[in-house]
Amino acid sequence: MDIHSLEVWLIVGSQNLYGPEVLAQVDEHARRVAEGLHHDSSIPVRVVAKPVLQSPQEIRHVIEQANASPSCIGLIAWMHTFSPAKMWISGLSILAKPLLHLHTQYNRDIPWSTIDMDFMNLNQSAHGGREFGHICARLKVKRKVIAGHWQDPRTRERIGTWSRAAAGQHALRHLRMARIGDNMRQVAVTEGDKVEAERILGFSVNTYGVGELVEHVNAIADAEIDRLCETYRQQYTVGTGGDRTSHVRDAARIELGLRAFLHERHAMAYTDTFEDLGALRQLPGIASQRLMADGYGFGAEGDWKTSALLHAAKVMAQGLEGGTSFMEDYTYHLDPQNTAVLGSHMLEICPSIAAEQPSMECHPLGIGDRDDPVRLVFTATPGNAVNASLIDMGDRFRLLLNEVQAVTPDEPTPKLPVARALWKPLPDFERAVEGWIYAGGAHHTVYSYPLGIEHFKDLGQMLDVETLVIA
Repeated sequence: MDIHSLEVWLIVGSQNLYGPEVLAQVDEHARRVAEGLHHDSSIPVRVVAKPVLQSPQEIRHVIEQANASPSCIGLIAWMHTFSPAKMWISGLSILAKPLLHLHTQYNRDIPWSTIDMDFMNLNQSAHGGREFGHICARLKVKRKVIAGHWQDPRTRERIGTWSRAAAGQHALRHLRMARIGDNMRQVAVTEGDKVEAERILGFSVNTYGVGELVEHVNAIADAEIDRLCETYRQQYTVGTGGDRTSHVRDAARIELGLRAFLHERHAMAYTDTFEDLGALRQLPGIASQRLMADGYGFGAEGDWKTSALLHAAKVMAQGLEGGTSFMEDYTYHLDPQNTAVLGSHMLEICPSIAAEQPSMECHPLGIGDRDDPVRLVFTATPGNAVNASLIDMGDRFRLLLNEVQAVTPDEPTPKLPVARALWKPLPDFERAVEGWIYAGGAHHTVYSYPLGIEHFKDLGQMLDVETLVIA
């Protein structure tokens, strides 16, 4: 999903009381505001101004159009003048897209020497926005409120954050999830109610037998495998066992087959599990890593909730610096002066977070009872990141967030044949880890450098999902 092809519509409220001259000014100001936002690099989507709204019928009509538009992912509402809020009841009652209330005005400063009642009549955002805020609160409309001048970089940055979250919500609403095999046996947190997920979060989860994937894997031609193996050798260093030709070719065949399988089903996210591999010769390692790098969601051991959230995060982060990956809290460093968490997984960490060129390696895997799988090995980039977990609490979904600071390991790990990230959870180890456990957070997470807490909080609000932040 190309985030730059998506739109948010700027809808501006007024009323016919003010006459055609004032309404023409409002319309022109709306066009200029939309144009300014559209061309700002911090806002990744198109911003489209709609004609000024003067009646309940016009408001309902534009919201009906927004609901039906495949490219419109949200509405930005601005009360340039005073727009009586009863006019908005019918439209807001059917709103199905995210809403941002931009509480701004066209001018930044009060023109002290020339201000008169004509100016006051035109620039009524201060109380027009409060009227709109009242009806949104009374109708319990989910929305984001941003107050500040529309040319202020901070205001535009926050609009950009909201628009990225809207793109993530849009991605979830259109996501098809392929669950290859079942959940890891006896595991609780990766299970969940798939019907409720589709009703509330919007994405569909369907299970496919591993045999269906194997059919695609077996259909891959040798020439395709040759080309992909050459790509591997051009893009990655060849490390321990990475020159085991038969294993590398099997890994390439699995990647090509998996891509064909997902493409045929229009699925942009998937899960697998080492307990259900059928006739696959190895657990998909490098295949899952490279698919994540291309924007696919992935969840190990049948974890479809993390897979879906990862795909949404990949869409949200387009064009930003830093990577986003599937992650798992694996083991601790409990030095009282230097506590840290080592995150990793058996194989499947996205190379978008790598600090160096990944090494293609082949090592034994103690579980799964298959051939030694090929994987990319690297250490993650130091920097600020967020861990996000989507969990099913039985009567509701919960989105749990924790900021972390990734650091460079004190020493090399020459015998650890997997990708890894070392981080310090914030505000400190005890409060972060204890809070995560109290909240029922999963051991699988979405780990992201470019996305911050506000991106995920905005997404949670749009999805109407309980969102908790450990701070």
